[in-house]
Amino acid sequence: MFAGKTVKHSIGILIALLLAFGVVLFSSAEVLMPEASGKQVKSDGNLTVDSSNSADGYIMVKAKKDKKRLKVRISIGGSALNYDLNGEGEFEVFPLQFGRVNYTVTLYRNVEGKKYKPKGQVTVSPKGMEDELRCFLYPNQYVNYTADTECVKVATDLCSGMTSQPDIYKAVCDYVLKNFSYDFIKSVTVQSGQLPDIDYCWEKKMGICQDLSALTCAMLRSQGVPARLMIGTLGSGTPHAWVLAVVNGEDKFFDPTAELNASSKTDTYTTERWY
Repeated sequence: MFAGKTVKHSIGILIALLLAFGVVLFSSAEVLMPEASGKQVKSDGNLTVDSSNSADGYIMVKAKKDKKRLKVRISIGGSALNYDLNGEGEFEVFPLQFGRVNYTVTLYRNVEGKKYKPKGQVTVSPKGMEDELRCFLYPNQYVNYTADTECVKVATDLCSGMTSQPDIYKAVCDYVLKNFSYDFIKSVTVQSGQLPDIDYCWEKKMGICQDLSALTCAMLRSQGVPARLMIGTLGSGTPHAWVLAVVNGEDKFFDPTAELNASSKTDTYTTERWY
């Protein structure tokens, strides 16, 4: 009996020391990750689209290896979203955030300067998509993470044992506000078109609006709470990013920048796109 108490006491001390030095203890929460499973693939020779998991709200896209810059346009009707595509011939994940509609995926190749020419095109019709929010439980270019990303590891530990979406949402948002600040220097030096950088934000414990919002989305998604990264403008046109999570079916607005007093909470938000 005495030996057993000693072992338990020693383990308790070890856990306390690990937490004190920032070592995260993980729960068994599943982090959903996209894959190109090869069950449903379309290709025109230049562009390949794996839509095997379109029911989960995403497709995997790749082009032939190319030294030129490549872009992908994913369009529905008159609306389109443009993305960069790697030239390594490797799959990248793209969300089907407009739900159960037909998507046209067009590959563009840089010819000179800022000029691009169409290089391939494939049409995708999502099959079996019952939950149009499911795409917001996976990573993508704008909310880019893996199961090994530090903020995801911490979210897994932070929310260990939680089954309530409101509890998870509050725990994550509170954590972000307590542990991060706004990066005013980056806000005036950031290059146009730069994607959110979750790893940079985590390492520096600060970021601009899109970094803080993407990090929050990654933490929420990894714990089963759908979270959109919203991109748009504030007031008279200042570019901005914020979070719109879905908690028990209800939209929850969260702007870490405003909560950290780096923007006004009374500004008008205009949505342009979401990821």
